[in-house]
Amino acid sequence: MQNTNTQTLTKSQKIRSIIAASSGNLVEWFDFYIYAFTAVYFAHNFSNSDNPTIQQISAFGVFAAGFFMRPIGSWLFGSLADKIGRKSSMVFSVILMAIGSFLIAALPSKDSVGDLAIILLLVARLIQGLSVGGEYGIAATYLSELATSGRRGFYSSFQYVTLVGGQLLAVASISIMLLFFSENEMHEYAWRILFAIGGLLALGSLFVRSVMSESATELHKHEDRGSFKALFESYKPFLIILGITAGGSLAFYTITTYTKTFMINSAGFDKSLSNNIMLYALFILMIIQPVFGLIGDKIGHKTSLLIFAFLAFVGIYPLFMLLKSSASSPFLAFLIITALFIILSFYTSVAGIFKAKLFPEHVRALGTGLSYAIANAIFGGSAPYVALQFKNYGFENSFFIYVALMMAIVFFVVLLLPKKALLD
Repeated sequence: MQNTNTQTLTKSQKIRSIIAASSGNLVEWFDFYIYAFTAVYFAHNFSNSDNPTIQQISAFGVFAAGFFMRPIGSWLFGSLADKIGRKSSMVFSVILMAIGSFLIAALPSKDSVGDLAIILLLVARLIQGLSVGGEYGIAATYLSELATSGRRGFYSSFQYVTLVGGQLLAVASISIMLLFFSENEMHEYAWRILFAIGGLLALGSLFVRSVMSESATELHKHEDRGSFKALFESYKPFLIILGITAGGSLAFYTITTYTKTFMINSAGFDKSLSNNIMLYALFILMIIQPVFGLIGDKIGHKTSLLIFAFLAFVGIYPLFMLLKSSASSPFLAFLIITALFIILSFYTSVAGIFKAKLFPEHVRALGTGLSYAIANAIFGGSAPYVALQFKNYGFENSFFIYVALMMAIVFFVVLLLPKKALLD
């Protein structure tokens, strides 16, 4: 149900608030994802192994550990958003992301401090995980509360426009860096520049978010707002979101993050070419989100999720196997990745709205963020790490069987969602 505040906002105020919220979301995800896409350059600085795969396992192990802070971040910032408002909580999460980015930019390597280097990297990454853990639930809640009936999928899609935009900027920034720095310079020191830029962008987004309008005005009517007591009353949607997000986030990070590593390690693409292919494909993924959001509004968000689960179940394994044999044709690789992104878009375009609208206003940010963060930490953040472990033990293809099985689970959990009239 539309809250009172969003009904009184003018169209220009809504647009301004969406842009402000989305810009901060974009910066947070850029800071978070720059780690994944630069890991191939800095992994050797923090691992004592000479094996590149083992080095990347160490780096992506820290990447996965950052995700385990996200439930804490979603609890901390989600509870805060339900108690004092969405806008203030968003500001605090951006500040924390800036701190984490600046720390990574300044970290000493193993040559200077030994094993302490990987511990310090872990600490900085945990800070970033805490920040982005809060950001997802608040952003999904905020955009859902600004949305109007019949256009909720369209509004919600902008969360993933900026989330994917953050990934796109991360990939693009590496391509730009490679115009000015050699591969050796990227490995030695240039990767640090990207984290410093991310920290500065996070601080700059604070100014943009100052123009946001608050989306929830009736929180004060609930004494238990933002509490676990209130959340327990909505345990059924909480469990449903856990089940759907487990597979959804696994597919998301497999397709958008691990694909580049797979192209380099298994398909034989060089780093620069794989980076450029991902750059173009991520741009496609970003711009089609509103289109698939509108499709979700037309066919129903539940139907959109069912289509995603089915296509991912039958398509991810064969498409990755085809990608593995496409090293001689970069354009074919681009088409394969684009096909994977189209499948994914049936989920990402409506992911925020279907989660947020299942919870009442006074526990919406906490419920949306915490249920997402727990499943995301276990299944999403671990995707590159688990995939590399399968590869290291000689069973690389088995990882994609694991993904397919999770898609089957998602399909059956989606069937438990409320009827279209309630969900959409």
